[in-house]
Amino acid sequence: MLDTYREVVTPEGVALHLPAAGPVPRAVAWAIDLVIRMVLLMVASTVLAMLGTAGYGPYAVLTFLVFWFYPVLFEVLDQGRTPGKRALGLRVIAGNGAPVGWLAAFTRNLLRTVDMLPFGYATGLIASLADPWGRRLGDLVAGTLVVHNARPHEPQAAPVSAALAPAVALLPHEQAALVAFAERGPRLTQERQAELADLAEPLVQARGTLAVARLYGIANWLLGRRG
Repeated sequence: MLDTYREVVTPEGVALHLPAAGPVPRAVAWAIDLVIRMVLLMVASTVLAMLGTAGYGPYAVLTFLVFWFYPVLFEVLDQGRTPGKRALGLRVIAGNGAPVGWLAAFTRNLLRTVDMLPFGYATGLIASLADPWGRRLGDLVAGTLVVHNARPHEPQAAPVSAALAPAVALLPHEQAALVAFAERGPRLTQERQAELADLAEPLVQARGTLAVARLYGIANWLLGRRG
């Protein structure tokens, strides 16, 4: 698993790699949504003020709906994205990668009252920092996850290099991990590639750029590129 990616295997056997969002982009998205809600209420208060005291009731109802149903409606009807999340390239999904449903959306947003305690979302922040995928309490209870939108890209093969047979027999999951590294490696910095390749030092008997080259070579061998 790379960084904060969460791997979920669907019933069909397809592995989904979900890039979990940390507390900072989520906080920025929440701030954007807060501004939008405040603007909506300011406009509504201006209009309802024309009704005098008769406008107090509708304004109270509207305030309740905006603060409690705004995120629920957007998350369910707009593929897990409120305007703030859309601006930051985030979305809410179920923990298994499926779209978020009504019950989960209600649960995670209702529990904001707990995440806000004692002030400034302190409980939610502590929970998200402690969780490997940045989930606050609302997400943990609702079984949801906030992720970055996956950027569409064409699958990339391992860079052209000499095929290298592994020194030891590799288990199926180890073979899959090497091929996955070769496919994602070109999208990573050289430093990050070397950092990950160092983890395979017992296999390739090398570190740094040499380890990266040998991992690509083994991936080519596994993919049948013997030329």
